[in-house]
Amino acid sequence: MDAMPVDRWRRPLLIAFALAVLAGAWWLTPDAAAERRVDAGLQRALASFATGRVLDAVVSAAQGTELSLQPLGVGVTLAPGEALDPVNDLIEQFCGLMLAASVAFGVQKLLIAAGAHWVLSALTSVAVVAWVAWRWRAASGDRPQGVLPGLLTRVVVVLLLLRFALPLAVLGADAGFRAFMADDYAGGQRALEASAGRLRELAPPAAEPAANEPGTLERLKRWWSQPAASGNEGRPEAPPPESRLEQWQRVANDAVRHVVGLIVVFAMQTLVLPLVTLWVLLALLKRAFGEAR
Repeated sequence: MDAMPVDRWRRPLLIAFALAVLAGAWWLTPDAAAERRVDAGLQRALASFATGRVLDAVVSAAQGTELSLQPLGVGVTLAPGEALDPVNDLIEQFCGLMLAASVAFGVQKLLIAAGAHWVLSALTSVAVVAWVAWRWRAASGDRPQGVLPGLLTRVVVVLLLLRFALPLAVLGADAGFRAFMADDYAGGQRALEASAGRLRELAPPAAEPAANEPGTLERLKRWWSQPAASGNEGRPEAPPPESRLEQWQRVANDAVRHVVGLIVVFAMQTLVLPLVTLWVLLALLKRAFGEAR
């Protein structure tokens, strides 16, 4: 008596499953939406990569200027470089990670296009129709024996993953990004661009003549004694040299914080969330088809 309700709903569920797979493979495909999300993520990664390159160029230029003044023997000229050297290393790693994220988005787009090929859609459709026909016969009490039913189930699971897993994983990762990380990305990107501009303003003047030319030290001293453009223009006295160094360190620390935040955002969107979505899809398929077997 308990099996009657299950048998009553088994065939309608099989028909609904077959129709859903056929519609998803040929008509209501998630591929176009997934490609749009991948393109948007690729643009974000490229924008962050470009900002990182600008920031790296600014810091590297500042370090190059101070290194050219080292033979003068003034210890204060070493302070900015010492403060920015670890920041420069982190920014270089950030640029590499943003390039890797861009490549990951490009690979996702390529795999989505490959999964949407009509050959894979046709194979998935044939395998699902065959599996549904076998389950239909099993619901009638005619249960085929041998290894073919189990092999067919495994083939269907693999084809479903190849056809639908990546677009659904991309859509799931993008939904998580828009729900929890979009504001963090936008704020971090704007702040990183502002940090690059501020460091460019605070950069020490380049030494056009040779490093040991008379007057180079005097230009550096005048630069240190000049107030930075941060509301000190109206002050009658010039701030001590440490004030500009402190501004270097504050802006650099802010840049580090935003760089780390952007790394977390792209790691979540390109790695963690897609893997979690794929794991959930695989678990659901294994459970559904395991019970069917």
